[in-house]
Amino acid sequence: MAIDFIYEQDVVVPMSDGIGLRANVFRPSEDGRYPIVMSMGVYGKDVHFRDAFGAQWKRLLEIYPGLVENGSSGRFLRWELPDPERWVPDGFVVVSVDSRGSGKSPGYLDPYSPVETRDYAEAIEWAGTQHWSNGKVGLLGVSYLASKQWQVAALQPKHLAAIAPWEGCCDFYREWSRHGGLRTRFPVDWWPRQVIPNQHGNASSPYRDPDTGERTTGPTKLSTEILAGNRSHFPDDILLHALYDAWYAAMTPDFSRIEAPVLSAANWGGAGLHLRGNIEGWSAAASRQKWLSFHVGTHFESFYLPEYVEMQKRFFGHFLRGDANGWDGEPPIRMAVRRPDGVSYRAETEWPLARTDWKRYALDGGSMALSEDAAESEASFEALGDGIEFATAPFETETEFAGPVVARLTVSSSTTDLDVFATLRLLDPDGNEVAFTGAHEPTPLSRGWLRASHRKTDPEKSTPWRPWHSHDGIEKLTPGEPVVLDVEIWPVSIVCPPGYRIALLLQGRDYEYDTPGRMLHDDPLDRPAPEFAGTTTVHCGGGASWLQLPLIPGD
Repeated sequence: MAIDFIYEQDVVVPMSDGIGLRANVFRPSEDGRYPIVMSMGVYGKDVHFRDAFGAQWKRLLEIYPGLVENGSSGRFLRWELPDPERWVPDGFVVVSVDSRGSGKSPGYLDPYSPVETRDYAEAIEWAGTQHWSNGKVGLLGVSYLASKQWQVAALQPKHLAAIAPWEGCCDFYREWSRHGGLRTRFPVDWWPRQVIPNQHGNASSPYRDPDTGERTTGPTKLSTEILAGNRSHFPDDILLHALYDAWYAAMTPDFSRIEAPVLSAANWGGAGLHLRGNIEGWSAAASRQKWLSFHVGTHFESFYLPEYVEMQKRFFGHFLRGDANGWDGEPPIRMAVRRPDGVSYRAETEWPLARTDWKRYALDGGSMALSEDAAESEASFEALGDGIEFATAPFETETEFAGPVVARLTVSSSTTDLDVFATLRLLDPDGNEVAFTGAHEPTPLSRGWLRASHRKTDPEKSTPWRPWHSHDGIEKLTPGEPVVLDVEIWPVSIVCPPGYRIALLLQGRDYEYDTPGRMLHDDPLDRPAPEFAGTTTVHCGGGASWLQLPLIPGD
């Protein structure tokens, strides 16, 4: 399949400090000025999707057999990047840039850093002034390529006209590095698996350009010692920065400065990485024109499915070239409503939903129930064991919950600290769990985490439905002395059929399925056993411990 457009590889994008980043530019063959869809990241602009992510590629072809037909040869498909063959024929220029120090761009590799964000802003300004540009640049991409959008939009580059962060976090402490103060394993695994192989000058990279056969990290071959000196040490930095300090603040955007139109795409199956970021970013952005779209499925599929590509094109068509396509009439929120056997969609106007009935269920340590009230009682568990679970009575009628979730737990420990892993599960009438397709792995309804020594909250940023932990100090426990924890559980959407129940599982370790988990918190340096393998006691009754769910009244 031959598609007629101009493909320019390794175009030099000059930076103000003299370094030249490398970009691939795909543009219509006819002369003219076109809107630009741009991405910047560290995964290699010349690494084919199938080569770097073979299992995901195979799965995507199963979900979307027409991925490499009906308008695309698949030649330029890259992980989490838009497919130029589906965009250029509709009158867009697609630009993908290797971040500084990655792929064919020289320099110091420092993911998510302020320098990388500044580079992105300069690349946007470069693209907005090229002879093939109409001066309006939109940003598109998944995960890393989405998170960078929140960062650079806060710098307000002049030619930035719209952003579409698709499943991307925006708070690098709470969503990426340390859930509730607990160090997450994902960045530790991500660094050697997805970043180091794409470092500029890495001669041992396994990736080759499928067209030229050349290494995607450039012709320069750097020594192991120079490569190590040419990059930050991200996993070690996360261990070093246990609290929310200036390092995290420098990577966190000022949302009051994000004024470009926003289409934020959130995956209900993304508890543990991106779901929270898409919601929080959309809520906090100062833009007067912003949309939040929920979806389900794997981390990568929705981005490429035709209905979502059409959504992206309508959004950018409207804001990058003024298409009168009705986008300005779209409702602010496209809600995906999950059910045990599928999903439906409806329009909403605000978040949380204004009609929410905040339903509180008391934890009863005697009956292990989630009920209207509870007598004074206690329930204890070994922190590294199977934990304890509280469940509602079976729902008598179809019952919907949609929105943020919080658990207030009064707890004590036999040691000077404890970690709470709060897992929200859906149980069918036979007591079996309904697991959902997650972004990366099977998932329960939702998850939440909190280290007791990080229990301090910021009263100005906290709401009755979402506690905001400041993570700016350590408050150890006195063994046996109860403290109150407000645990943020990431937002949920579920319609519970009659006979189903919702359960809250409390543990001191990760809740896992048979499939090996990716969003784990098992670093012994962060969770030394003498302190985190004690006995945890939950104190119930008198309003001491409860679960708050966002009940949506029926019609």
